[in-house]
Parts: sequence; structure tokens; C-alpha cells
Amino acid sequence: MQQYFEYSQEVKQALQERKPVLALESTLITHGLPFPKNIETAMAVEKIARENNVTPATIAIMQGKIRIGLSSDELETLVQDQHAAKASVRDIPYLLSQKLNAGTTVASTLFCADFAGIKVFATGGIGGVHRGDDQDISADLIMLSKTPIAVVCAGAKAILDLPKTLEFLETYSIPVVGYRTDTLPAFYSSETEYQLPARVDDLTSLVNLLKIHWQLGMPSGVLIANPIPSSDEIPADIIEPAISNALKQAEKKRIRGKAITPFLLSEVAHVTQGKSLLANITLIKNNVRLGAMIAQKISAL
Repeated sequence: MQQYFEYSQEVKQALQERKPVLALESTLITHGLPFPKNIETAMAVEKIARENNVTPATIAIMQGKIRIGLSSDELETLVQDQHAAKASVRDIPYLLSQKLNAGTTVASTLFCADFAGIKVFATGGIGGVHRGDDQDISADLIMLSKTPIAVVCAGAKAILDLPKTLEFLETYSIPVVGYRTDTLPAFYSSETEYQLPARVDDLTSLVNLLKIHWQLGMPSGVLIANPIPSSDEIPADIIEPAISNALKQAEKKRIRGKAITPFLLSEVAHVTQGKSLLANITLIKNNVRLGAMIAQKISAL
């Protein structure tokens, strides 16, 4: 399996020296954000990690290899590839065999980061159970149930069925911990009516929880719900109509599968005149900042 992995020199050295490393996904580059916001954000979050003395490991599939850590030139290549795929776990063998480029989802980033020995991963929002279809469940949830990595996110994407997503997380024994919040954040919105089973208010408590989770040999990841700053959020009463409209458009155009999430996010951005896009970028940076702090604290132990 090792022959399919390539590490940037920066990441390789950090892992060898047991220095803090933070995993980052790459679908935000290929499918989540429009150009040039995608490349600007990718570079900005790596800078945030480095400012916290943490090595960023942006993960992607490129020309027959799983890349753990990308150079600025490789980020540019990924951005410029109009045919870059969206890679979930099941897609990895095909993409490697065809030597194609692809952005990794939360699920496939978890798979790759776990093999590489990276313990902390920061993303925007996880996938979950889609509205209106109990069988449309993101592979993100399945991988979270069997990959012991700390995942920092702003909750599940607001376009999803949040109560059913929480039910799934409970059923599969995936801990969900609110960082300075009692309720599940809804991506663009910092609060919802959905109570979380656990809350921590400081890094020491959070890292201690993670340490115990790993020492007990728990097989799942730990989902750390980190709300978007309230000054940057979009209240539910504003974002919900935009989401409802996007869902109707998707149904009308019969958009399904991997295409649904990028379509919905794009539609919501259009309706909100770009406000949702700015919120998306803000929450990603906020999560990377917390993820870097967690990785640093774990390394110090």
C-alpha cells in the first residue's frame, strides 16, 4: 500500500520528527469553492497552520499517487485541472489506476490521513444524511465510525438533514463534542436547536478527551463541532429559504449523487449574493486555526 503514497518533504520530516501535522482535504479546491477563492483559501489555511507551528498536509490524488502534502505548484495544478475528480474512498483505486487528479472528500482524507499516521484533520463541514432521502448517506459518516482521528468542523453542512445526521452519529458511536457550544452548529449558523451530548470549553480538556478516546482503543473518530464566529454567521431564518430554493432547483434538474452538494452550495451562494461563500471561507479558516492548536497541544504531550 505504501507504494501509492507520496509525502512532501515538509510533511515527511515533520512525521519523522513527531512534530505536529494537520490534515486538510482538497475538495474545497476542486469542487467546493470557485476560482480564485479556492486557491486563495487553500494557501491561506496552510499559512494559518504554519503560523501555529504546525505542518499542513493537504491531501489529494495526483497522477497515480496519494499525495500527503502539496507544494504551491501542485495546488495550482489541481486548481487548473478542469477534469479533476471528486474522490471518495471507493474511487481511490480507479483514480490511481488511471493516474487521474482528484480532490479528496472528508471520507477519503480520513482514510489517507489515518494511513499516514496523522491524528488531527480540519475541514469545513462534514457530509451527512440528505434531506428527503434516508438512504442518501454520506460516506463521511461511515469513515468517521471507523477512523480514530480528531475531526474539526463547523458541524454538518446546513443543506443536510441535521437531526437524522445526529441520529446516525449516535447509532454508530461517534462522539460529537461541542467546542464552547451546547448545540450542533449548522455550517453557516453558529447555533441550532439540536443539543450535543458533550461540551468542552478549553484546549486542555479537549485534548485530554482525545487522549482517553485513543488510549481506550475506540475505533471511531471524534467530531469536534466548532461554530462559525457569530460575527460572520448567516442566521437560519435567512439561509433556510436559500437552501429550500436550491433543493427545489436540484430536484427540478434531477441532480443526484456527487454533484448534489457542489450544486446546492453554488445555488445558495448565488441566492445570498456571495454571503454564504464568505461564511464558508471564514469557518474553514476558523476550523484550521483550532485544528492546528489541537495538533500542537497533542504534540506537546
